[in-house]
Amino acid sequence: MASEGNKTLHKGIPTIADAFVVIVKTEWNSGIVDELEAGAIRVLKEKEISFKTIVVPGAFEIPFIIRSYQTNALQKADAFIALATVIRGDTPHFEYVCNAVTDGIVGLNLQLDVPVVFGILTVNTEQQAIERIGGIHGHKGEEAAITALKMIALKNSF
Repeated sequence: MASEGNKTLHKGIPTIADAFVVIVKTEWNSGIVDELEAGAIRVLKEKEISFKTIVVPGAFEIPFIIRSYQTNALQKADAFIALATVIRGDTPHFEYVCNAVTDGIVGLNLQLDVPVVFGILTVNTEQQAIERIGGIHGHKGEEAAITALKMIALKNSF
């Protein structure tokens, strides 16, 4: 069972001038991932944060495209939000993908000079994912955007 989560996350969302956030989302499970993105965008627009979305085929590709973007783009991101939904199936593929994307995002957080927020749903069923896009477990897309803004503000405070 999921925990109650962070009850204070929605408090004290910072306002940051001139921040730019890149959302990287997957094509897989698009109905759920699109709602994760919509939640993130709601928060970013409310706080008047510039953003762009990049779509990749699957979760496995997210770390590569984030590193490639930050290395090559003219407009560098102040934070990245990685969005995907990986639903357990009948094979070990779930574990391989979840481990790879998790390790990749951890590596990026140690390698890049900007935060990479983990907005990846790793669930057993589609119903569990639905519960995390505005259901009983909150909205993980909104939470990812709030986390990105708090991390940008924290980094800027150093």
